[in-house]
Amino acid sequence: MDKKTAGIEKTMEKTMEKTMEKAIFASRWILAPFFIGLIIAMGVLLVKFAKELFSLLMGVMGFYEHDTIISILTLVDTALIAVLLLIIVFSGYENFVSKLNIGEHEDRPAWMGKVGFSDLKMKLISAIVAISAVELLKAFLVSQTMSGEHIGWKIAIHLTFVVSGFLFAASDWISDNRKS
Repeated sequence: MDKKTAGIEKTMEKTMEKTMEKAIFASRWILAPFFIGLIIAMGVLLVKFAKELFSLLMGVMGFYEHDTIISILTLVDTALIAVLLLIIVFSGYENFVSKLNIGEHEDRPAWMGKVGFSDLKMKLISAIVAISAVELLKAFLVSQTMSGEHIGWKIAIHLTFVVSGFLFAASDWISDNRKS
């Protein structure tokens, strides 16, 4: 093979490599519909929240029997899930798809653009533990209608989330200390 042919072959390889790299980089946009789906899910949660709030108000006004504490905990639970989805949408989009070009908008969350994958993981497990704690509290409040085995499973699941959170935090701490 002469030098000219080798040069053409090398150029073609470089062109193919650049094309492939551009395609791989552009594939991040496949994630965008997932984030749109999570935003739609937040809308669904808003409908659930509104229904529960309406039910709470009707119960408090005496239109029918209603457990106020359980209803309030359900509202808190729904709000926590919505916040979790928002964190995932903002952080996931900025970390894996593209930066949000909203400038220095006064309502821009202070953590936005600063939450890396490790931080996102910790926020996620923290929110899951909080949601699980609310669900466990609701279970304790209606424990007379649940079997001991059912409550035991809820406690075991909650403790699994708590232990997972500690393990995530420990692994991040070990990873950070190795870098130092």
